[in-house]
Amino acid sequence: MIPFELIQELSIKTPSKIVLLVMDGLGGLPRPETGLTELATATKPNLDALARESICGLSVPVAPGITPGSGPAHLALFGYDPISCLVGRGVLSALGIGFPLEPTDLAARINFATVDEQGLVTDRRAGRISTETNRQLVALLRQIRIPGVEIFVETESMHRAVVIFRGPNLSARLGDTDPQRTGVPPLPVEPLDPEAQHSADVVNRFIAEAAKILKGHYPANYILLRGFAKYPHLAQFGDLYKLRAAAIATYPMYRGLGRLVGMDVLPTGEKFADEVAAARQNWANYDFFFIHYKYTDTTGEDGDFMAKVAAIEEVDQALPDLLALSPDVIAVTGDHSTPSLLRAHGWQPVPFMLRSRYEVPDAVEQFTERACQRGTLGRFPAQQVMLMLMANALKLEKYGA
Repeated sequence: MIPFELIQELSIKTPSKIVLLVMDGLGGLPRPETGLTELATATKPNLDALARESICGLSVPVAPGITPGSGPAHLALFGYDPISCLVGRGVLSALGIGFPLEPTDLAARINFATVDEQGLVTDRRAGRISTETNRQLVALLRQIRIPGVEIFVETESMHRAVVIFRGPNLSARLGDTDPQRTGVPPLPVEPLDPEAQHSADVVNRFIAEAAKILKGHYPANYILLRGFAKYPHLAQFGDLYKLRAAAIATYPMYRGLGRLVGMDVLPTGEKFADEVAAARQNWANYDFFFIHYKYTDTTGEDGDFMAKVAAIEEVDQALPDLLALSPDVIAVTGDHSTPSLLRAHGWQPVPFMLRSRYEVPDAVEQFTERACQRGTLGRFPAQQVMLMLMANALKLEKYGA
């Protein structure tokens, strides 16, 4: 990967505008009944037309065979090394809701979950409870007191919340409690080194107290914690690329990712059309727009093939309004694949297309996994996306004599 110092040296300010549209969990696998993926099944004339004007390929978020979380997958798209710049989910959740993290705070993402009478996890997401129910449960969890530690519990969205522990000598070197599957008990918090034992004791006590409080609140009668982290300090996106960058996302974690790298987070509604409207209202103020669409991932995790098809079609219907803004460069991709067949993130490479007046479109006729395999770009690391966007926006000077 090109060093950040060189990117910063080559980057220049120009009036051109870039859009990076990330359809979370975009990639899929063929449905056995039809042999078609969600992308291939969807009616999406606008995405297909854009593909015919673009260069296409498949991006690899981390490395072949590695299933990425959303954090590292997005950071790769932003040009950061997803290995050395790993950021815990707790920090992203906290930043996503605008919580003022202090340097010593320890944050973790909460999933409200369902356990049965034997203590086995039956639903890792508690039926995706409403955000209002989440707020009611969070209010109960705020009653928990542990000597020597200040505890903040905040709603994120639906079944997700965030807990922040504030006190001396807290370590993020803790294992997750989410077993990532059902039919097994939650995991205890384990210290990953001896210095983290105190933190493990604090968090295990918090979970035990939460279990007592939530016992009668089916389906959200337990909590699973993961992504223990403290606030990291990353090179700022605007400084690296000399861009005025905006993040538009309906889901808190992705607003957190934007804040983490120094993007301005813009208010928006819940639908993709609302996100397009936010871009239109702020078009004059920024030269880079990161637009995140969540529901291709949510539906894939639910294993709902046709709901993911509908989510793709929602984006397609509003895409002309985004293209009407006439971005100089637009790329459409995902952060990772979330095949309905897996009901989880996958390791499969992700469809990608980029339109610019400075690229000759390839022979790809549709925006699908199979078609993108034949695109000009082939398989490439997601870390290269920003360099391609910058080059096509004429925002990179020549390297060397």
